[in-house]
Amino acid sequence: MKMRSILLLLFLTLTIPSHAADVITGPLTMAVSTQKKILVVRIGGTEMRRYTVAVGTKAKPTPMGQFTVKHIVWNPAWHPPDETWAKGKKPAGPGDPKNPMKVVKIFFQEPDYYIHGTDNEDSLGSAASHGCIRMAQEDVYKLARYLQDHAGAQKSDDWYAQVINGSQTQSVMLPKSVPLAIGK
Repeated sequence: MKMRSILLLLFLTLTIPSHAADVITGPLTMAVSTQKKILVVRIGGTEMRRYTVAVGTKAKPTPMGQFTVKHIVWNPAWHPPDETWAKGKKPAGPGDPKNPMKVVKIFFQEPDYYIHGTDNEDSLGSAASHGCIRMAQEDVYKLARYLQDHAGAQKSDDWYAQVINGSQTQSVMLPKSVPLAIGK
């Protein structure tokens, strides 16, 4: 019987991958390449996620440098900035189809620069924004949720469903800030 247990244990060890060996450790970080138009999420040196993004135009470039993500706003309202390009634009509340922020915005330089969704997914992979980083709506939702899950602000599936389907804005401060490097 003892030999049988040893053989079973050996068989399981060889055929079932060890989750302990698959655990990736290290700091959670993000990087954006304005030239490649990608956003990469890493834990330690291991790439966990990669997204195609739109970045700022030459006239309104995305700021370069080292930033920290610590504030996520779900179901945000939009208020047109005092800029020429926004002249005549109307504010849009949470959930409004005309709201260019869509489901979530992830601040990296408050109050003006953030990562947000777009319904103009044809703009992804180009320089098309006014300095912010645009993502597909589904991708930015997944990114924000991933950041919360890995930076100490986990929420239940019910919480996300209520926020997404509601008309209220929810602000989340990450207990562990996430470094973001933006470069060429």
